Amino acid sequence: MVKANLLRRYKTARFQTTYGLTARGAAWLAERGIEAQASVRRVSDMTNPEHLLWAQCLVLCAEQRGLQALTERELLAKLNEGANPGSPMRGGLLVATATVRGKARRISLRPDAVVLEAEGLTAIEVDCSARGSQRAASLCAEVLSIGRTTTVGAVLRRVVVYCRTPRIRNRVSATLSALKRDQDALSLDDGRCRLKVGEQPDEYEVWKAKEVPMGPTHKALREVLVGRVIVQDLPVWLPKYRADGRQQHAELGWLDDNYLPWRRPASDGPWAAPTSPLLTFAVSR
Repeated sequence: MVKANLLRRYKTARFQTTYGLTARGAAWLAERGIEAQASVRRVSDMTNPEHLLWAQCLVLCAEQRGLQALTERELLAKLNEGANPGSPMRGGLLVATATVRGKARRISLRPDAVVLEAEGLTAIEVDCSARGSQRAASLCAEVLSIGRTTTVGAVLRRVVVYCRTPRIRNRVSATLSALKRDQDALSLDDGRCRLKVGEQPDEYEVWKAKEVPMGPTHKALREVLVGRVIVQDLPVWLPKYRADGRQQHAELGWLDDNYLPWRRPASDGPWAAPTSPLLTFAVSR
């Protein structure tokens, strides 16, 4: 595709290879009924686009499963569709309370990517660097918001955190373990959130106490499962993957066990087979 001038290749500051769609490439897709826009100017300005590239990769993986997915920038555009000129921008999925160094403050939650399913919304976070106290507090606020209705109308059902290195993953795991201890210490009140260890490491079920009617005059609190938290590694070896098996990177889980766009618990069943609009074009020919 590079030789045909459909894509243009660039190198980043971390010696990663990125590709920009040329005007000829956009026209090639348009001829096949796929709307596209040249991106070589935006790509050429990127020096360290790793975070954005991974978010876009996970969005593409979700779309290959037949799901609707949006990056942070696409989400902002969707939230402000049809807004009147001069009106305040809607900038997040939810407004939540984060506690940093003992002080509570209101924050707007805006994940790196979102995936929409019939059952609700999945928020995807890409951690290419270790979280400081403010970002750790934001993650806790996001987890505690599972089960709430977002500004796009879907209920937040899942938070998936991708970690670039084992050190970053350990920090995220420690943050969630501390949150679990804090929530376990609270009394059983309406709306209280509790984390239970899931089926696999770094996986939590999120349960919330809700009032349910018990007869005509009485009510009782009952915990119900409202969503999950999943922490897993970024597949940083994927750019070096070789189909002939000559690689030093273990592909366990990713290609055969369907870990993309996230690792599905066994109770959710397997992912649907990947799809592609280009496959439809190839078959029609």
